[in-house]
Amino acid sequence: MQGFFRPCLIVGMIGLLAGCGQGSGYADIDRFMAETRAKPRGHIEPLPEFMAYEAFTYSASDRRSPFDPPIDVQLANSPTPESDVKPDFDRPKDVLEDFSLNQLSMVGTLSGASGGMFALVADAEGGIHRVRNGNYLGQNHGRIVGVSENRIEIMEIVPNGSGGWVERPRTLSLVEG
Repeated sequence: MQGFFRPCLIVGMIGLLAGCGQGSGYADIDRFMAETRAKPRGHIEPLPEFMAYEAFTYSASDRRSPFDPPIDVQLANSPTPESDVKPDFDRPKDVLEDFSLNQLSMVGTLSGASGGMFALVADAEGGIHRVRNGNYLGQNHGRIVGVSENRIEIMEIVPNGSGGWVERPRTLSLVEG
C-alpha cells in the first residue's frame, strides 16, 4: 500500500504548488473590480413619506345601494294631461331649422310695402335670413307667432317627457351693435 500513497502524495504536492503560484488567471477579474471601484457611486433617493391612513366611516348605510338596479317610480296621483299639440313631421323644413335658437340672433327688421313686418335673422354661419309670421326656426319645431321692431316671438313644440308634446314660448331679441 505504501507504493500507492507515494505517487498520490507526489501528485497532491505538485497540485498544491501549482495552486500557490502567482498565476495570471485573475487579471481580468482584478481589472473589472478596479474599473467598478473607479466609477462614481450612485445616489439612492430616500423613500417618499406616505400619509397615514385615516379610517372612513360610511354614513349612508340607510340609503339605497348604488349597485342595486334603479327603481322605476310611477306617480299615480299626477295623470299626464292629454293635448292634441304635436309637430307636423310631413312639412318641408325651413333653412333656419338646422340651427338651435342659441345660434340665431335677430339683427334687424324690414317693413313690407303692404305693411307686413319682416325680421332679419343671422345664423351661426354668417348668413342673414328674412323671416315673418308663420316661418319656422330652431331645432324644436319653433314657429314665429309675432314680429315686432325689437323681438321675434316664437312658439316651440317640445316633448313633455311622457310621450306627448307641449308648447313653449320663446323670444329672440334684437342684437344691437
